[in-house]
Amino acid sequence: GSTGNKNIYFYILVFQAAPAAEVWPEVERAERLARGAALKWASGVFCRPEHLERLSQYRKRESQRTASIHTRLKSMVQSYLEGVGWGLEQLREARVELSQVSQALKKAGLESDRNSEGVKSLERLREVSVQHRQLVAAVSNLPRLYSVRGMVLETERLVESRRLLEAHARLMDLERWQDDILWQLHGAAGSAGSSLSPEDRQLVDQYFSGVGQLVEALAKELWAVVSSALALARQNPTPFVSAVRIVEREEALDRALQQDRGGAAGRPLPPGRPRCWRASFFQVLEEAVSARFRSVSYLHTRGPGLAGHLSALQHGIMADLATVRHLLEHCVPAHYQLTAAYLRASHRCLHAHLAQVSSWDLESGEIFAVLNWVLHIYNSPDMMGHPELVAEMEKEDLGPLISTEGLEQLQNKYVQSVRKSVSEWMHKALQVELQDWQRDQEPDTDHEGFYQTSLPTIITQMLEENARVALMIGASLRDQTIQMGLYEMENLLNRFREALVEFGKEHRRDPSSSKSKFYLHYLLASISNCIILKKSTESLQQQQSSRSAGRFSRTPPNPLAALDRAVRRACRLVMDQLLTDLQPFLPGLLTRPWLVQGDPTPKLCRVLEHHLELYGRVRPPCRQRLQEEAQWLTVVEYVRALMQKRFVCRGADERKQLAQRMLQDDQLLREVFHGLEAEGSVPEVNPVALLPVIADFIRLKDPHMLTLEVSGLAAKYPDISDEHVSVLLDIRGDVSRDVRGSVLDLLEQSAPPLPAGYRPIFTDILVPPSTMAFCLPTAKCA
Repeated sequence: GSTGNKNIYFYILVFQAAPAAEVWPEVERAERLARGAALKWASGVFCRPEHLERLSQYRKRESQRTASIHTRLKSMVQSYLEGVGWGLEQLREARVELSQVSQALKKAGLESDRNSEGVKSLERLREVSVQHRQLVAAVSNLPRLYSVRGMVLETERLVESRRLLEAHARLMDLERWQDDILWQLHGAAGSAGSSLSPEDRQLVDQYFSGVGQLVEALAKELWAVVSSALALARQNPTPFVSAVRIVEREEALDRALQQDRGGAAGRPLPPGRPRCWRASFFQVLEEAVSARFRSVSYLHTRGPGLAGHLSALQHGIMADLATVRHLLEHCVPAHYQLTAAYLRASHRCLHAHLAQVSSWDLESGEIFAVLNWVLHIYNSPDMMGHPELVAEMEKEDLGPLISTEGLEQLQNKYVQSVRKSVSEWMHKALQVELQDWQRDQEPDTDHEGFYQTSLPTIITQMLEENARVALMIGASLRDQTIQMGLYEMENLLNRFREALVEFGKEHRRDPSSSKSKFYLHYLLASISNCIILKKSTESLQQQQSSRSAGRFSRTPPNPLAALDRAVRRACRLVMDQLLTDLQPFLPGLLTRPWLVQGDPTPKLCRVLEHHLELYGRVRPPCRQRLQEEAQWLTVVEYVRALMQKRFVCRGADERKQLAQRMLQDDQLLREVFHGLEAEGSVPEVNPVALLPVIADFIRLKDPHMLTLEVSGLAAKYPDISDEHVSVLLDIRGDVSRDVRGSVLDLLEQSAPPLPAGYRPIFTDILVPPSTMAFCLPTAKCA
């Protein structure tokens, strides 16, 4: 048949028809799913007719698998049925036992109801029993109660006479009696199911009312002895020893009671326990140490008194420590470590006392005394650094006497106080300096003959002394003080420069007054003063630590720049005065009388000699600088006169005469400035050497050689302009238009740049406009 018929036949052979009995819906659904899966599987396995040959093999295998499954299911169901049967048997047994227990509880309830009436009849008996026990306790304690009053009075007398050990023994007896009675009453009440009644507590407190007062009186005497321990140690240490023994007894009793009665349900602690008298002992000791600081008044410790007060503290503390270490330490147990405790107490009290002192409005000397005492004396071998004290406790355990922030605040206060003083002294010194400028005599000279006044000595000594004193505290304070001093130095130099400017203005307003007689001398003294201040400033800067430079301010001081500005201003005023003194003689230069007679060059040289002689009173290097500036100014003014006079030679003889006169003037000037050459301070471009060059230019016989001459002149003095050369050509009086044009063209084409370090000389010489109505045409004009 076809493939479809074969599949249906296989399905009929594998899955037989279901039994006729009624089944559950879940079973029907499972069977449908199984049949569908089997049909799907069979259609996939037997898709071809030749596959039906293995039908018997598949049937046999499936039959064996089905039989195995049925066997396992039967075994599992059998084991479940056995477990259910055993559970049902256990439930039946439990039900029987519960029924028996219920019957027994019913019987017990009935018996309890019958006995409740009998228990009520025993309440009265219990009350009588409690009263009996209380009466027995009262009778047994009557002798003690009768003797309490007498023992309290006797103990009071012992305390007043400072027989402390005997008084403490009686006090302990009284406390023990009080505790026993309270416990007996508490136990009697507790057996009846109630606590001690307030009436009983009040009755006991009335009988022992003096015990609490005795404790307070004894404690008062004990702490009085401890407070005066230092004095007693030197006279009679017995009371102190007794006090320590009592403290140890109390400490041991506190410890024993807490161990025995520490539980919540145990016997309560006696009234006032624990006393913790050992902790109170050390607290009283610290209060005794701090008592010596409380009487310090603000007025008695101001000024020099503060240093004396700190010295007294040092000696007092060390004397007390010696007493504690050599006497009191032997009167207490070793675990007290009394010396270390006294050290800690002294340190804490000193810390609080110095914090109070630091809050006062202190002057610089007082702040120095505090800082020196804190940083050096306190930790020195004379105090806390003593070998015996170091063995007792490390200094690090005590901590700093003043915090880092407190030290910084003190140092800042010190620097501000010193700054105020330095500023005032600098102002006074400057006022004295200004008064000295008005004197009708020369400035003083030092051992080397240089002009000077008192200003640099005062400033230098003051700043050096402040730095030296600050270094006694520490390098940081020294650096701060130097920084402050440099700021004030800069401010002083700025005011000094302004005073120099005003000094120059007053002199120009009335140069003939008696106050202006030594004007130049005091200018030179001011320059020497600046040199001294510069050396002092450099010395202070060298003392400063490199890591602290600029640390105390965002903008570090720059006194050297202020010094340089002041020196430049003073040198400018000196040169102005030189020009003023030369001015009467400059108009006579480059004139016909000068050409014939040579006047006024000798007079001009005498003025220069006088000035140079005064410049010799100035400290190097400003002395050389003034001499160089004087030389420069003289040559510039000489050449300026040559350019402005526009002297025109009439012939070769007059050109030769003019050149010779200029060479003679050059020789005179060289003789005046010969000191510069001797000192080796001639500048790289010697201004005096310009005069022979111009003289050679003027006396040159062949005008056609002027081109070469101008080339050499421009090479030596690259700042020379065509206007200057044109004036020199005019002075010759023999230069044709063509030669002039070629010379000026060459100068324009070969204008070299100014070399590094070259100081222009012709730039300062302005050429006045020509008074001629016409000019010769040149290549430049064309």
